[in-house]
Amino acid sequence: MELWPFTRERARRRALARRPAPPLAALLRVPLPGRRTPADDVEFVALDLETTGLNAAKDHILSVGLVHVVGGGIVLGTAYHRVVRLAGDVPEASAIIHRITDDHAAAGHAIEEVMPPVLERLGGRVMLVHHAALERAFLDAVCRRLYGGRFIVPIVDTEHLARRRLERRHDGLKAGDLRLANLRERYGLPRYQAHNALSDALATAELFLALSADMAPNGGLRLGDVLTP
Repeated sequence: MELWPFTRERARRRALARRPAPPLAALLRVPLPGRRTPADDVEFVALDLETTGLNAAKDHILSVGLVHVVGGGIVLGTAYHRVVRLAGDVPEASAIIHRITDDHAAAGHAIEEVMPPVLERLGGRVMLVHHAALERAFLDAVCRRLYGGRFIVPIVDTEHLARRRLERRHDGLKAGDLRLANLRERYGLPRYQAHNALSDALATAELFLALSADMAPNGGLRLGDVLTP
């Protein structure tokens, strides 16, 4: 059974062969559902990061939020949220956007404490994010630094799904149409406070369920139908 596209499966095996530290190695070892698995039988982990900027090479993770999606529903009891302790000050622009001040960050958890539970949650599951490039880049940078290996997981990106859906309908896309809040409004979902990692993870999970229902009103979606290339 094919789990991932060949190139990604080969990358996973190569990453594991480099013997990364245990938290990452455990993630890379866990078998994953096949592309033909019904989407409702797959467990997704909706995840969001708040960061000090957009450059994973020099910026830092401020907070992590996640929640699981199981059987076509959101399991609120799985919610996880951590503020990450920074070595220096929180940039003023980030503090305004994310409402995480120097005091909040100083009282947070070390990234070395935050990452193992995150990687454990992702083991054998599919990561669900909005605008995958950001989360993937920052998680990869942290895994390379802490564990000596690449961060490789199957991903569903609600931004990619929405773009594909709207283009198929020949809906013209304007600047900002693919933002999380604007897509939620299009699908009649309530507005949440933006730039909080947990509420954004929950917002992404809800948008995914709305998109899934739009794509297949009578069910029948398979994992391969929603995976991001």
